[in-house]
Amino acid sequence: MLDVDTQAVKNYLLQLQNNICEGLEQVDGKASFREDRWDREKGGSGKTRVIGDGAVIEKGGVNFSHVFGDSLPAAATELRPELVGGTFQAMGVSLVIHPENPYCPTSHANVRFFIAEKEGIEPVWWFGGGYDLTPYYAFDEDCIHWHQTAKKCCEPFGESVHTKYKKWCDEYFYLPHRKETRGIGGLFFDDLNEWGFEKSFAFMQSVGNSFLEAYLPIIERRKNMPFTENEQFFQQYRRGRYAEFNLAIDRGTIFGLQSGVGRIESILMSLPPQVRWIYDWHPEPGSAEEKLYTDYLSPRDWV
Repeated sequence: MLDVDTQAVKNYLLQLQNNICEGLEQVDGKASFREDRWDREKGGSGKTRVIGDGAVIEKGGVNFSHVFGDSLPAAATELRPELVGGTFQAMGVSLVIHPENPYCPTSHANVRFFIAEKEGIEPVWWFGGGYDLTPYYAFDEDCIHWHQTAKKCCEPFGESVHTKYKKWCDEYFYLPHRKETRGIGGLFFDDLNEWGFEKSFAFMQSVGNSFLEAYLPIIERRKNMPFTENEQFFQQYRRGRYAEFNLAIDRGTIFGLQSGVGRIESILMSLPPQVRWIYDWHPEPGSAEEKLYTDYLSPRDWV
């Protein structure tokens, strides 16, 4: 008998969504999340929560979804071809926060659970998730704090866990057509089931619970820093990289679009509100903008 408690996972994810929304509302101080519940007779349900035009957050979303399907999309069977033709259910919390101030980094987090079933084989399940940070004007103390928090949440699960999942994050959040990372990384894990359900579930919870601890102190330090139009221009230019990654590379976005049961508005919630693509633009030599490229957009050991 498969010892998997999908209801416990769902209960945790719903509470995590509540906790993260409350923490972000407090750091913003002005805006509140608006909730949009959706339910499909066939396909699943979810709670999309969006925030915008706040004192800190220009646009953000913290979404819960629980979707079902009769046929696995290609994004899910690429590494597991034996599951082609199987049914599935997937649930998770996914968030992206785009602050208005260029000195406040964009952040992304996701924790998820997936189970697939097909006649003739044992059900297959796994956990995945992580979080990463995308600064525009980066500070060493912020990067160190972010990665120290990520390392701390991994420590109870083994000495090599943080090293493995930090490296995976550096490799995953990479734009090969730009030959640069999306940001400074963090954690990324997927297909986690070798520890058994209880330990794997505990690890997902540790990652999810540490997100606010990692992100909110950085926002508190940077949210009131003055900025210029030129700095906002650079922020919008770099946001273009974020959009490129999400639409062309991100497995979660591609899965949602291919599955046919996801909610498109929720899937594309992660896209920035204001973006610029400028033909063949380059930062001025020696500028703060160039420093992002030279000092931060390549894998680095921060702790």
